[in-house]
Amino acid sequence: MLLFLKNHPFAVEAFFESSLVLTFAVPKEELQSMLPECLELDIYNDTYAFIAAAMVQTKNLRPKGFPEFMGNNFFLIGFRIFVRYTTKDGKRLRGLFILKSETNKKKMEFMGNIFTHYNYTTTDIKQKVHGSTKEISSIKSDLKISMDTCENNEILLPKNSPFKNWKEARRFAGPLPYTFTYNEKTKEVLIIEGVRQNWKPKPTKIINYHISFIESLKLKNTVLANAFTIENIPYYWKKGRKELWK
Repeated sequence: MLLFLKNHPFAVEAFFESSLVLTFAVPKEELQSMLPECLELDIYNDTYAFIAAAMVQTKNLRPKGFPEFMGNNFFLIGFRIFVRYTTKDGKRLRGLFILKSETNKKKMEFMGNIFTHYNYTTTDIKQKVHGSTKEISSIKSDLKISMDTCENNEILLPKNSPFKNWKEARRFAGPLPYTFTYNEKTKEVLIIEGVRQNWKPKPTKIINYHISFIESLKLKNTVLANAFTIENIPYYWKKGRKELWK
């Protein structure tokens, strides 16, 4: 029964007040071993794979169709790898594979670990605004990110980004339509599809960053490839669906 509950047994909806996503480019050879056998890396220019660090202020998370007052507000820090999956019908899906999920609410940790495989933990999260600079930090997670919120300045791609322009970079602006979980014992793939509205990622200038989790992976030649912000997005996840892999 517990396993059934963890497989996203019902649709869920929420409102993203804000989401900041930093995407890091990594030589593809560095990430392949982190994936289950059913997934492959989403590769750019036959060279780079990508990890996203997402920071999301979420409002009114609840089973789809329930009234807003029954929802929960929380902050999420999530780490994902950009991947592809080929269904048994031959469809190629782009999506994300979960590495780690953190939240600022114990209730969200408890409920998230009942209804998902995302392995939530609770951490401290602070947000500060100084003029046109916004800072997101966590002492427990050893994380600190400063971003420029001024919309009048021209925003350039991060130094050493593999992308030629923001149009290319936008293809790797999470979250993607699908999230995948794999059960190695049963060879079952769990597919969760997200549905979004008014999706307009805005290029964002990162002033500086320190993300301990990314550093702990001990990856070589990791560079910040892009950063995007979105605001005020209605979002929902469909009920999870499973299929056998091979």
